[in-house]
Amino acid sequence: MLINFLPRVFGLCALLWLPTSSQAAAWGLDQLMSELAQTRYSHARFTEKKSIAILDQPVESSGELFYSAPDRIEKRTLKPRYETMLVEGGVLTIERGRKRHRLQLQNYPELAAFIDSIRGTLAGDRRALERNYRLSLDGSVAQWTLQLLPIQPKMRAVVQQIRVKGTRDQVRSIDILQTDGDSALMLIDKPDAP
Repeated sequence: MLINFLPRVFGLCALLWLPTSSQAAAWGLDQLMSELAQTRYSHARFTEKKSIAILDQPVESSGELFYSAPDRIEKRTLKPRYETMLVEGGVLTIERGRKRHRLQLQNYPELAAFIDSIRGTLAGDRRALERNYRLSLDGSVAQWTLQLLPIQPKMRAVVQQIRVKGTRDQVRSIDILQTDGDSALMLIDKPDAP
């Protein structure tokens, strides 16, 4: 009688594990994009290290990032000198000292594609990303890596790959490798709660 009962107990235990297994198996690119899309506003600190072939040492900078869904990103570099870059809709505005430059992104398709790699990821906009990149996702919800490989020839001539790493719905780093060997790694950290 106990022998007949054991298969039922094991069967019940297997059923209890099924939801967890199904949820883990269901996690993927669509789930990541859905979770990222839930963020409507974000503020974080960043440190960035750019390695440029003609320089002996990497160029380091730090500052703050602001994101407002669906398409506004502001990067305020505080060190080594103050500079702002604001992307809002189809316009990029760069301010350094007293100089201000405004660029219509439609006139700079490669720059627009690069900006959309970041903006599309933050917005969880898979369709926007797939217009310019082949996407692959590794890892789990707790620690993931999204790789973006350019599909347009002009973009491929400049950028070899972009790797975005994160945890859950938070982007933690953006690593850009250019075809000429130059690279940039941005580490992103949420500020402490007040």
